[in-house]
Amino acid sequence: MSSPALPTTHARPAEAEPVLRLRTITLTAFVVALALLTLYAVFFGQYTFLHELAHDGRHLFGAPCH
Repeated sequence: MSSPALPTTHARPAEAEPVLRLRTITLTAFVVALALLTLYAVFFGQYTFLHELAHDGRHLFGAPCH
């Protein structure tokens, strides 16, 4: 007995892939920009809440920071 061949791929619309790529690129750019802004605020903002929080965290874990 032979069984009929099953399809191995599913058909997708041709326009779905570029939209997904654009959304992925946009989301990645946003996340990278937000991460860089956060790092700048933590490491170079001397009297901001984020800097003080990171400073206290370094002391809490015993890491030297001075």
